[in-house]
Amino acid sequence: MILTQLRDYLKTKGQAPLRDMALHFNMQADALRPMIEHWIEKGKVEKLPAGTQCGGGCSSCAPQTIEIYRWIE
Repeated sequence: MILTQLRDYLKTKGQAPLRDMALHFNMQADALRPMIEHWIEKGKVEKLPAGTQCGGGCSSCAPQTIEIYRWIE
């Protein structure tokens, strides 16, 4: 089930950009958002503010265009 896989992925990573999760699960970002929303509603995930750095060490993306989500434990 993708919900549990998404949970495990975010728990392991701590936080991740939406595009990285979409690549990892081979899904469109728009298809992944409702699953992320499920975990947000459960109080397990939060969307980080626009402009938050992803922590990948690169500077190829404009931070304000990146959606980053964090697992809350």
